[in-house]
Amino acid sequence: MSTLLIEGGRRLSGSVDVEGNKNAALPLLAACLLTTQECVLTNVPRITDVEVMARLLLDLGAEVEGIGSTTLRVRCREVVKDEPDSALVCRLRGSVLLIGPLLARRGRARLAQPGGDFPARRTITTHLDALESMGARITPSAGHDLEVPDGLKPTSIYLHEASVTGTETALLAAAAADGVSEIRHAACEPHVVELCQFLQELGGGISGAGTPTIRVEGGAKLGGAQHRLWGDYIEAGSWGVVAAVTGGEIEVLGARAQDIEVVAAVLKRMQIECTMDGEAFRVEQSRPKAAGRITTGLWPGFPSDLVSLVTVLATQCEGQTLVHDWLYELRLFALEQLSGMSADLFLCDPHRIIVTGPRRLRGRLLDSRDLRSGMALIAAALAADGQSRLAPLETVERGYGQLVERLQRLGAKVAKLP
Repeated sequence: MSTLLIEGGRRLSGSVDVEGNKNAALPLLAACLLTTQECVLTNVPRITDVEVMARLLLDLGAEVEGIGSTTLRVRCREVVKDEPDSALVCRLRGSVLLIGPLLARRGRARLAQPGGDFPARRTITTHLDALESMGARITPSAGHDLEVPDGLKPTSIYLHEASVTGTETALLAAAAADGVSEIRHAACEPHVVELCQFLQELGGGISGAGTPTIRVEGGAKLGGAQHRLWGDYIEAGSWGVVAAVTGGEIEVLGARAQDIEVVAAVLKRMQIECTMDGEAFRVEQSRPKAAGRITTGLWPGFPSDLVSLVTVLATQCEGQTLVHDWLYELRLFALEQLSGMSADLFLCDPHRIIVTGPRRLRGRLLDSRDLRSGMALIAAALAADGQSRLAPLETVERGYGQLVERLQRLGAKVAKLP
């Protein structure tokens, strides 16, 4: 495991490019298992989570070229087994997306308990309910053991929560079920829409993408496709917040304006000067002020993946901000470490935190307990007086490629230590 050594007190400025959305790359790679033809994905993010998913496909029998690059070529003429490598599964929550394609190609899927952030607190009940409605039988086991002896069946289902990966699991299975399926209370995030578009490019019939009701005409023989991933608006927003926290300025290239809007709207409420021109998201040096209340929401609400970062930004704002992440419990607990950096925080409960600023932060040892809070703590350390050390750095590198090099190009004084 590596440690990131950070010398604080430097304004970040410059330009950075973002690659494809991690949360789109994973379901698109899983979708490649639904066809025997070659699929080519470009603008793929060069991050650990994508590499793990690519190696899971290799383990299942797919041919995968370009691992570690922005272009992946995938062809799966035959799926050779129904149980992916448990060591890889335990590193990636997105491995749950393999269940639908495995049921389609093998009739059975045996998956160890998926890993990732907060594995004990994030269930896959929505995913399993959807698969059961399509004819899957679930056998109690230490992980997840499902089979469809009569094949996947079309369904009409109401998801009990608008889960992103739950919706994607249902989409992948429905694309292989012979007939018309309807998924209601579906997630509407851009990466769900992108999966729908990719399945259409493979030859599937889908309507309603981006709305709470998606209709899938499944069972068609799927072909190959070439697809360029849309830019990652979460990463783009992350870089914008990092610049704002350090009092700097940045130009972030590669994300779509309609995706960045949900991030820019909150930054503007915090008096951060930011604009979107085409695929260029610019954040200018600003004097941030408290927004009063920031609440996460289902798309197009403010994304939970950025709530840790805006909490750090609130420590540099004049006034008091209530940050409310109603989607996930305990995500904000990792930010208790900010108190040791001299931040003024009051953790109300597992969903809410009150931040009073501005506060001059002090460097300290930091623990990156999950991907997004890890990036938020890096932002705090960049703004702090003195030196900080954050470990393990690999937690953050799961979602931010070439992190150290890009921070250095923006003027940060950081080093990766073994």
